[in-house]
Amino acid sequence: MFSHVRSELTRYLRTETFGGALLLIAAAVAVLWVNSPWGASYTTMIDTRLAIPALHLDLTLADWTKDGLLAIFFFVAGLELKRELVVGELADRKRAALPIIAAVGGVLMPALIAMGVGWGVDGMDRGWAIPVATDIAFALAVLALTGSRIPASARVFLLSLAVVDDLMAIILIAVLFTTTVAFLWLLVAAAAFAAWSFAQHKRWSSPFIYVPLALVAWYALHEAGIHPTLAGVILGLLTRVRPDPDEDEHCVPAANLEHFFQPISAAVCVPLFALFASGVPLDSEVFSQLFTNRLSLAIIVGLLVGKTLGIFGFSWLAVRLGIAEKPGDLGYRDMFALSVLGAIGFTVSLLVAELALADVGDGSAAELAKAAVLLTSLAASLAGSALLLRRGRAHQALRDERALLEQE
Repeated sequence: MFSHVRSELTRYLRTETFGGALLLIAAAVAVLWVNSPWGASYTTMIDTRLAIPALHLDLTLADWTKDGLLAIFFFVAGLELKRELVVGELADRKRAALPIIAAVGGVLMPALIAMGVGWGVDGMDRGWAIPVATDIAFALAVLALTGSRIPASARVFLLSLAVVDDLMAIILIAVLFTTTVAFLWLLVAAAAFAAWSFAQHKRWSSPFIYVPLALVAWYALHEAGIHPTLAGVILGLLTRVRPDPDEDEHCVPAANLEHFFQPISAAVCVPLFALFASGVPLDSEVFSQLFTNRLSLAIIVGLLVGKTLGIFGFSWLAVRLGIAEKPGDLGYRDMFALSVLGAIGFTVSLLVAELALADVGDGSAAELAKAAVLLTSLAASLAGSALLLRRGRAHQALRDERALLEQE
């Protein structure tokens, strides 16, 4: 069982690394496109409406990416969290405590700092949630590129932290951006979730059951007024991950679904969302406001300082108080480097920025917030990379020293 879990984790990391690279390329294309002479065509593309009149859906392509494609991203995150909770690193209470507490700190501190810095600024009543999320694909891609020489437990810690972090972020999205709830549609969604769980219990495996249920759950939450990406997380958490006695581990529904949807999420959903969400005009006015406007400062300080202090500070405190156990092969300097990577708040932070600030002013607030997210995520990736490379050299020196002693 343990070797299978480790191989699943390795596969997940490899796919997320590839997806992280595509995410960076898509974001770069969006920024270059919108700031090129052909920038108007980018705006036309994201504002193109794709309607389904029979279902009363009239969304732009940008809306479809953040409401539809990201539901698949969060479904994969839900599957991964369920697997970690049942048969993975989070199944052990002591080991699970550290990334969970770190994730809590990584949500609370950025929110408090952002509220403090941006207090009274138009849009900060919900904009404080922008810096609370860590981007799984982006952070794991940076870790894979620059942290190959640090212990594998670092990857497990960062993955577990990011998954729990994203779960809390999607709950915040559901709470903050739900103004009115259509309870009849909420009951329809609850019925779809219950039917999914029942089908899992009965060991039914036909996609003709699960695909309609997933679509109904998504549509019902959308009509209920709740952000429909929450459907992805809930369905992932309701999927069975533990094999039956006579069942091969590779045939468990969660493993099958993750094998199928993970590449789609990493190679299609997240990069397309980045392409549609990262097109921020970077003119002199935006650059002048980045470090003077309290909205952008709240996001920058909340992400870079709040995330780092929240993740590392809560982790250190939990270990010192004996609430959680630190992996034996990871030092506090390693934990600090990983905490800096936690400040990469790309995908979900961009989503929250669009949701929180879309109606503030003429849309310039959302553009400024997204520019702040992009800048801070880049800064966190560069700073985290430098720290990881340094820690990698230190770990390699220790391994070389041990090998030399063994030879003697």
